[in-house]
This record gives sequence, structure tokens and C-alpha cells, in this order.
Amino acid sequence: MIKITFRDIKGNDKTISANIGETLMEAAVKNDVAEIEAECGGACSCATCHVYIDKDWLDKMPSATEMEEDMLDFAFDVKSNSRLSCQIKITKELDGLVVETPESQF
Repeated sequence: MIKITFRDIKGNDKTISANIGETLMEAAVKNDVAEIEAECGGACSCATCHVYIDKDWLDKMPSATEMEEDMLDFAFDVKSNSRLSCQIKITKELDGLVVETPESQF
């Protein structure tokens, strides 16, 4: 199992176990990460699974697609390290990944 840490706006960490091949959003929903709304269920059509990738992990992330970048226009408080968690597949290289959740998904 891959370990992923979600950090909320208050600095509280929740470390979860994720399966290789599932998305970061799927792992968050399965493990009750409250800050991940995931209203569209992973279809890249709502931006309610927005996260900030920790700077130490940015170079390990696959590039965002044009569709993901377009959907990020609808996310709250977008930053240079913003991603949609539904578009990030869990790989063994992401073991230990740290992501932060925004103050709001709307």
C-alpha cells in the first residue's frame, strides 16, 4: 500500500493508504478525507477535488492535461501547484506524497 498524507488548511494531517492504479481522489473518498468533495466522481468536470501538491513532489507528478487545466479555472484559490486529485494516478513513486487541501472547494 502507498501512503499519502492530506493536510488541511489548519495544518492537520490525515495519512491514508492507497492502492496503485487508483486516483488520488478515489483514495481520498474511500478513506473519508472530508475536504475532497469529488462531486463529479472523477470525471474531471467539477474541480471539487482540488489539491495543492507539496513542492517536494511537483517534479514527480505527471503533467496536467489541457482538460484538467481548464477545470482548474473553476477551482477556489488556484496556485502554481494546484491539481485535480481525480487526474493523478497512484504509482509506487508517489509513496509518501503530501498534498494540501484548499480552504474551500467552491
